[in-house]
Parts: sequence; C-alpha cells; structure tokens
Amino acid sequence: MGLGAADFGPARARDQFLHGGPVEGTVRSPILNSWQRSRSLGLTPEGCELPFRQDIDLDGRLVRAAGPVLDRLQARFAGRNMNVCLADGHGAVLQRRFGEASLVRHLAAIQSVPGFVFAEQFGGTNGIGLALAERQLINVYGAEHFAERAQTNACAAIPVRDPLSGRIEGVLCFGYPPSEADAALNTVISRAAVAIERRLLDQSSMRERALLQAYLDARSQAPAGETTGNGQLGEAAGSGLDRRDEMILKERAADLIASAQRAAVEVFLPGGRRATLLSRPVTSASGLEGIVIEAVLPTPHRHLAVLAEVGAPPDDLAPRVPAPTPAVSLPGLPGLSELPGHLYATEPGRPVTTARPPDTTGTTAPATGGTTGGVVLIGEPGVGSYAVAARRRLELLSEASTRIGTTLDVSRTARELAEMAVPRLADYVTIDLPEAVLRGEEPTDLQTGLHRTVVHGIRAHCPFYPAGERVALRPTTPQIRCLIDRQPILEPDLSAATDWIAQDAAHARHILDDGIHSLIAVPLLARGIALGIASFYRSQDPAPFGDDDRSLAQELTTRAAICIDNARRFTREHTVVLALQRSLLPQRFPEQSAVEVAHRYLPAASGVGGDWFDVIPLSGTRVALVVGDVVGHGLHAAATMGRLRTAARNFAELDLPPDEVLTHLDNLVGRLDRDEGTEDASCDSTGIIGASCLYAIYDPTSQVCVMARSGHPPPALVRPDGTVTFPDLPAGPPLGLGGLPFETAAFHLPEGSRLVLYTDGLIGDRHRDVDTALDQLRQALAQPSRSPEETCAEVVRTVVPEHPDDDIALLVARTHALDPRRIATWELPADPSLVSGIRAAVTRQLAAWGLEEVVFATELLLSELVTNAVRYGNGPIQVRLLHDRTLICEVADTSSTAPHLRHAASTDEGGRGLFLVAQLAQAWGTRYTADGKVIWAECALETPGGQPDATERYFDDIPAL
Repeated sequence: MGLGAADFGPARARDQFLHGGPVEGTVRSPILNSWQRSRSLGLTPEGCELPFRQDIDLDGRLVRAAGPVLDRLQARFAGRNMNVCLADGHGAVLQRRFGEASLVRHLAAIQSVPGFVFAEQFGGTNGIGLALAERQLINVYGAEHFAERAQTNACAAIPVRDPLSGRIEGVLCFGYPPSEADAALNTVISRAAVAIERRLLDQSSMRERALLQAYLDARSQAPAGETTGNGQLGEAAGSGLDRRDEMILKERAADLIASAQRAAVEVFLPGGRRATLLSRPVTSASGLEGIVIEAVLPTPHRHLAVLAEVGAPPDDLAPRVPAPTPAVSLPGLPGLSELPGHLYATEPGRPVTTARPPDTTGTTAPATGGTTGGVVLIGEPGVGSYAVAARRRLELLSEASTRIGTTLDVSRTARELAEMAVPRLADYVTIDLPEAVLRGEEPTDLQTGLHRTVVHGIRAHCPFYPAGERVALRPTTPQIRCLIDRQPILEPDLSAATDWIAQDAAHARHILDDGIHSLIAVPLLARGIALGIASFYRSQDPAPFGDDDRSLAQELTTRAAICIDNARRFTREHTVVLALQRSLLPQRFPEQSAVEVAHRYLPAASGVGGDWFDVIPLSGTRVALVVGDVVGHGLHAAATMGRLRTAARNFAELDLPPDEVLTHLDNLVGRLDRDEGTEDASCDSTGIIGASCLYAIYDPTSQVCVMARSGHPPPALVRPDGTVTFPDLPAGPPLGLGGLPFETAAFHLPEGSRLVLYTDGLIGDRHRDVDTALDQLRQALAQPSRSPEETCAEVVRTVVPEHPDDDIALLVARTHALDPRRIATWELPADPSLVSGIRAAVTRQLAAWGLEEVVFATELLLSELVTNAVRYGNGPIQVRLLHDRTLICEVADTSSTAPHLRHAASTDEGGRGLFLVAQLAQAWGTRYTADGKVIWAECALETPGGQPDATERYFDDIPAL
C-alpha cells in the first residue's frame, strides 16, 4: 500500500525528506524521484498551485474515444466514492466521472472541474503527473503525494497511447480514499486504457488501417524466432527515447517512405545511441500500396548488427508477430475486451495492431532477442511525403507557441525565434530591432536606427554583421522592402539579388562564399505595428527557399512578433513603474547625527512592487527608521507605496510613538480600501490588498530604540561585538485589518550597534526556506567592523536571490550616542520667580559650550517657554538643552494642554510669546509623553553668510540706546 519499508511509512519518509534527511530505501523510487523533481522545481507542499486552462479540447479524438469507456466505468463504480478522470498529454483534466454523483457538491474545484493541469511541474507528486513522467501505470497513496491537500487521497493512473505512433495521448486516473484501495483496480484501469486505445485506433484512416493489416499479415507469415521487437515505438520510448529522438526517427522514416523500397538504415541519436529503421513495402487486399517503417533499438545487453549498405535486407530481418486471437471479455467491466500477447482485436473482420499487454504494474516485458522497437510511420510514397512535410510544419508552429515568449524580455524573445527556426527552417537567422523597441517604446522610423539584436546559426561563426551593432540598410534591400510592403520577401538566389548585393558588395561576397544562397526577409508585425525584421538564410540544403518556406517563416515570425510586442509593452510599463518607484523613494536622507545609514532597493525580476523605506529626523535629536511593503506588483503597488510613505512622514511630524503611527496608517489603509472599492468596476481599480510596516524611533540621548511592526519581518540587531539577534518584537496584524492594537518594544542599543531593517523579499524565496535565509543573513551581518555601506553590499552579495521573486528594500543604520557633556538638564518647580535663575544657568552653560552668539535668542526662547509652562502647566518643570547640529531647547511639564500660535490684537495683554518663539527658532513644536508634553525649539548655530540672524531681523527696528 505504498510503503517503502515495513516500519517506515510514507508520512514519516515525506516529513524526513522535507527536512533534508535521508529517505533512500524507505520509499518507492518513483515516488522519491518525483519528490526530488518537485523540490528542484521550487514547489512547496503548501504552494502547489494548479493552473487552469480554458482552451482544452472537450470534443477531441481522445474524449470521443474515451467517452463510452468512462460511461461504463461510472456505471461499474456506481455508489462508490470513486473519482474517474481523463487528462490530456499535458496533464489537463478533460473529463470527470463520479461513482457517487453527490460527491461533486462536496469536492473542491480542482477535484471536480475539468481544466486544471496536474502536470508534475505544477502539482508535484500526483497520479496524473507521475504517470506522464514515468510513462507507466503508477499508484500514489496518501502521504506519497507532494501537496498537502492530497494527503488523504489515493489514486491509480495509467498513460493512454496512440496505438499507431506509441505517443502518449492522455492519462486515465482513478481517485479514491485509501481505505477503498484494491489490487483489482490496477487490472481494471489497465483494461480500460486498452479499450480507449482500441477506440483511438478505430478513428484512424481506413487507408492506414488497410496498410497496417497488410503489414501484420506479412509479419505473421515470417518464420518462427525472427521477431525483432515488440512492434510499438511507444514502448521503445519508455526505454530511453525522448521526444527529440522520436522526431529524428520520424523525419528519417519520411525519407524512407518517399523512397518506396525495402531498406534498412542506421540512424544516429543524441548521446551516441543508434537505432535501425526497417522499411517494408506492403500492399493491401484492395491493391493499395504503401510503406511501413519500423524502428529496431538495441538493448544495453546486445549490440545490433546493421547492414552496411542501404538495400533490400535478407528475409530474416522481417519481424514477426503472433496471429490475432479472439477477443476475451473482461470480468467486472462489461464491454471492454483484451487479447493476450501483443495483439488485440476490435470486431470480427476489423484490422488489428500492436499494443502493450495490460498488467498490474504498467511495465512492459523486455523485447525478444535483446532489442526493442515498434512502428514509426505508415504511409503512401506519393502522399506521405507531403503529409509528413505538413506535419513537420505544424509541429514546428506548435512547438514555437510554447518555446517563444517564455520571458517578457525583448532580446530573449527574439533569440527564441531564431533558435526555433535553426536548423528546421533555416541555417542562419538575423533579427534587427530598433533601439526604441528594446527600450519598450513604439518605433517611429524603422529604416534608420536598426540594431542587430540576434545572430544565430548552425555554426558559432556567422558571416553577418555581429549582434550589438547598428545596421544601416539601403531602401532597396529585401529587408527594408519587406518593411515598406508589410509582406515577406523571398530571394531564392542571393547571387542574383543585385539589390541585396548593393548594400555591401564585399560583405555580400563573403556571405556567398560561405555557401549561403537563399533568403527570406519577414517583417515583425504585431497589432499593426512593425517592430523589426527577421532574416532567414539557407546554406546546407542546395534547394532554394520556396513559397511554402516563406509562408512558414511568415507564420512563425507573426507568432514571435506578438510575443516581442508583449515583451516591449512590459518593458515600457516596467520602466515607467520603476521610474515612479524610484522617484517615490528617498533620493537622499536629511542630515542628522543619531544614525549613519545605507540602503538598497532591488526590484523583482518580474516587476516592480511596493517596498519602501525612509529615515525621518524627529525632535530632540531622535530619528525614525521606517520600512514598509505593499503586496503586489505594478503601477498600483508603486502608487500605493508613495501614498503610505507620505502618510508615514506626516504622522511622524506629529511626534507620535510607533504604535500610534501604525494605528493611523492602519486606519488610512482601511479608508483607502473602502474608497477604492466603491469605484466603478469598469475603472479596473483595486484596493490595497495587503501592506506591512516596521516603525522604529531611536533616541541618541538615551540610546533606546522603540519599535512596533504590523505584519512585517522583525529587524536584525547587530551588537558592536558582532553578535546578531532578531529581537522578540510583538507581531501586529497587517495594515488595513483594523480593530487590533499594536504593541511596542524598547531595546537599549550600545553605541556602534547596527539596526538592519528589510522587507520579506530578502528572506522569502521559493527555492529556500525562511530559516535558511535567516541563517545566511546572520552570517552576512556577523562582522563587527563593517560600515552600513559595506553591510548592505555583503547582504546583497550573499543573501539576495539571483532572480528575486519580490522587491527587496534594505536599510542599515549604525547608531551614535550624543555626548553627555552636550546635554544639560534642570528640574524646577512651577514658580515664576525661578525664571530669571534658569536664564542665568542657561547663559553659563552656553558660555561653557562656546555658544555666546546665541545666548540672547536662547534666553528669550526659554523665558517664554518656561513662563508658558508655569502659567498653563502643572509642575514640576524640566528644562533641557541639547548641543547637536543645532541648539535644542526643551521645556517639559505634566500638562497635556496644547499651545497654539496666534496673532495677538493690539489690545491683548498676552498671546505674543509663541509668536516670538516662532520668529526666533528655525523650528519648534510639541510632542506628548506619557506624563505630559514637551515644547521644543531649535536655534541655528551657523548664520548664513551676509544674512542677519533671527534676533537681528526681529529687533532691527528698535532704536539704539
């Protein structure tokens, strides 16, 4: 039941595997191989998200062939908790049937709705994906599944093949609870797959079936003991052939069909392997003549001798299969039938073909005589060559739809076009794009400013202008003419193309001497816009390009042009969003003495997000350090980031503690979400779907840092000796949820400590877990002597992923402490008579600091502030002077009454004190504490050259005494 050892179940093995422990020998090898592939693909048990396809063919030949079989299976499993599904060759579910019809109402969409893709690269270890990967019947039980959601399920799955080509057309899968596991299900699913394959054969053309019958009749008459293979390419593919090998064999088989004679040809496959193609002319009972091509592959235990010359092989090379035997009914599955051996029948008088025998393991017995093989192609000499050529073109276009446009990079997409065309269409390809397209802009004049973007060919040395250079083409060249006419230009003989030669006669001669003789120039057109030129050259095939080649080149280029235009538009949007993002981030930090800072911002590989950071000077030499992250990517995330950063600066100006700042941001995000959620849906506007923030205030006078966070990773704290810790900071909810409080935590930071703030893009990577990333960050920070700039560089070098999936904001701050000798504090009761005494003490302190030039202004400031505290506040009163970049005067009292600046009327007896303070100070304000408030004012210590200071400007109209 899926256990690899008697005392070591799959659940324990899976847990040990996910934690990096050894599990070899404790779990079945197909399951372990699938786990390892899933991990290498970056999948996580919780994050196996299945894509949904709407373009599945719900009425294709596979669905038509499987329909009656699925109906019988549904009837057989009536009333049972059984889920029967049919998937295509890419793992997309086409049909689902349920033994108990009510199941569909209780299952998730991925278990009940066709269209979800269960390929291994998306869903990890599962029945459909593993059957496609292993190409045989498989069983997966419970914890053997990679995804968490499938841990309570069991399944059996088997590939469904085309009986003629052996290619896997789809997968039949049974899903059921582990408690209903039954070994007989393997027999049932095998027989059902054979029945579907038989119906696929019934859909083949009558001419192919007649030729196949003639071939099988000839094989059945061969002498005993001369069978060379099991008669099916698909089984040979399971022993080592991949898609490229099959393509090579089919292309060579097409040539043999065109030759219309008996032959044996050795074909060299990649990796030093070989195969032999046997060509047998056959004639049907009605007189139809055709060719059957069979592949013979040597097994690792025997080397196959091959004829040295192509010609009629001796008769002992003719393969033989047993004669057909009557059909046998399958018990328990009415209507499905099987035959022993390698043949099965459909109805009396119907032709038969090779097929693998159903068994409980899904494997195939080794071929007789140390070889395996099978039918590659069946066709008529005259018709087959055209059909094969058309099929090659369709295969090229089909493959191009998956291989071109894998990234949103203009240059890479252009290169993918060239790689698809060489060597199957052309021997060399050059692609010229305007520099505007490479920047993401729409081109204006394609006849000038072309940039050679791609040069690709069958040899590394290409006799063309190299990539990376500008190319200036004359208006008469085929390339420019194809742009003007918006049609491909065919030059079958370049030696006679005078307009092409006139571009550069010496260079043209060099190209012709290299054997290049034919050209197709195709404009890259997308949405009515010409984006560039693709030039296809032929050298090895002596035949020139023809009209069919031109049509194929145009179709291939048209598909690539759409992908290039999508990449161009993405590049433009990415550039705009990145410019907006960088403009909204701090360009430089204001001067302050509390911390020395360095920062980095790294956009994601796939787009710009909403990460931000800031350094905000506060009153009393304090500084606020902020890092935030808006979930999502693109213009909306960048714009939202700018709004939150501006709001954070505004709230910081109010001198609020960190938890109150986060509360205000939380309310703001909630309002923004509600406001944007009420807009017209046609505006395609989305609210803020998630945001996080870390807000810290560091005071250099006390060396205390107070922090609070809302759904954000905790900071890293590096002590002066290099010790790295991640403080236990209360984790608040993300911004926008509302209703939940935020908590603060205070930490004493010795001078020289480094505080490292970052967004989750630094440690969140699908190729590694968070603990590994935090260990890497710890190692990168554990150096006591590094500056903030050196710390940023080291973190980027060792911790940042090579291609980050999310934006990364990094802020490193090294703390400084204000010298206690630059701090002066006085405590006094609320007594007006003490104002003169504090003025005298302040004058003495300023003289000791060498600040005699600001004594007069400071005395006036403190007189007004202390008098205001005595009159309106409650004692005691604290006066503090801070000598930093400016002289800061602070007066604290226990009252929460807020002072207001106003214009006093000529008849008012008071109201002029704060006006005087505002005139004498370069900045002033109020901050509230747990015990009251602090009114502060800053006096500049350096007067700009040639300008009177504030005192002189205010009293310049008083006559000299």
